[in-house]
Amino acid sequence: MAPRGRTLLLPLAAATVLVASTIFLFAAAGARWRPADTGLPVPPRAVSAVTASASSNTTGARKELSFLDENGGPDDPGSGSGAGAARCDPRAAAVRVFMYDLPPEFHFGLLGWSPPSPGSVWPDLTNGAAAPPPRYPGGLNQQHSVAYWLTLDLLSSSSAPCGAAVRVADSRDADFVFVPFFASLSYNRHSRPVPPEKVSRDKALQEKLVRYLAARPERKRYGGADHVIVAHHPNSLLHARAALSPAVFVLSDFGRYQPRVASLEKDVIAPYKHMAKTFVNDSAGFEHRPTLLYFRGAIYRKEGGSIRQELYYMLKDEKDVYFSFGSVQDHGASKASQGMHSSKFCLNIAGDTPSSNRLFDAIVSHCVPVIISDDIELPYEDVLDYSKFSIFVRSSDAVKKGYLMRLISGVSKQQWTRMWDRLKEVDKHFEYQYPSQKDDAVQMIWQALARRVPAIQLKVHRSSRFSRSDRGK
Repeated sequence: MAPRGRTLLLPLAAATVLVASTIFLFAAAGARWRPADTGLPVPPRAVSAVTASASSNTTGARKELSFLDENGGPDDPGSGSGAGAARCDPRAAAVRVFMYDLPPEFHFGLLGWSPPSPGSVWPDLTNGAAAPPPRYPGGLNQQHSVAYWLTLDLLSSSSAPCGAAVRVADSRDADFVFVPFFASLSYNRHSRPVPPEKVSRDKALQEKLVRYLAARPERKRYGGADHVIVAHHPNSLLHARAALSPAVFVLSDFGRYQPRVASLEKDVIAPYKHMAKTFVNDSAGFEHRPTLLYFRGAIYRKEGGSIRQELYYMLKDEKDVYFSFGSVQDHGASKASQGMHSSKFCLNIAGDTPSSNRLFDAIVSHCVPVIISDDIELPYEDVLDYSKFSIFVRSSDAVKKGYLMRLISGVSKQQWTRMWDRLKEVDKHFEYQYPSQKDDAVQMIWQALARRVPAIQLKVHRSSRFSRSDRGK
């Protein structure tokens, strides 16, 4: 070969060797790569898989993830015997959660449950139907029972068939730290002092919770940014919400929260537990729902709910419209179920706060919701398009004479049927159940929280930029 040809081939060969070496080095290091190496947010499932891989290749105190069973004891997810044989790998869960072992006075003690022994904190859920969990109070208490269902789901997560969340033993393995405080029930039952008390039991519990969390290393690590606290009743956690605001709140709406305390960017909206009966095997289509527009509930409300009164006087005499006062004490849930099951459209009007359980009653009744609440925020709206099964009306338009009736009457049978069909598809997302089922309300909330993980990681990583420099001062 001519000298000039050999000269051209030498650099090409060297470049080929360099590329091959680089590929080999990256392949060899791949198993040791961790999200923290980049500081960039990683999707939750990627975090789960990578962390599990890194954990299995790391020496030291945490060689592998540690999971808890229903009673808080160590659980072996890889076991091939007993209940573990029927379970999927817990590492596949959408979110890994560490739960504080708070004293029963914060959770099941509020239901009247007493631990069987001084050292126990949680009810024994290992016997399934033979030993059901403590019952949550009925009536209007139920609509804000979100914390109860999430806590039950975590307690049973080790034996659940591939749930959305799994409880872990070490907070360093967790995406979130869950605070099992039944704040809504505490407010409903204990917000007023009982003589000779000078401070209500609800306020005392909130103050005690703040002190407890302030002393915990899990909260000190990131300032509580990775904590999850359910405060679904609009007035719950009233005395502690500002102090605990770095946490992710699970709320019904933001109507009674300052923007610096709660926001859609930080927190998660969860559905109310519906009071109406789910319309199972619903074949009552357009022709079998004689009422055009339905509303039953409190008409005279304060704050943003004054529009209910305006609409009542505007609509009460319209043909095929049912607009009436009703309450839960007057067999309201049963009557509402009957009314919604026989109606094409159901009004969801802002009350004292932007949201109410009436929307979710309408969804499980397959009565197309007509939402008149300008400040409402909706559960899992980042993955669920409510416009496919609901009609939104601005408050300023709704009170215009004739506007609402023209809008509703103008919806064709074909258009209504499409929304009705979609309601029958999505109603499962608003069912609270124990054990939880695929994509029900419990699992949808965990999935919504999982989608917050990258943002929290970004916040934590940014706050850690100067930690080494600060230690050297």
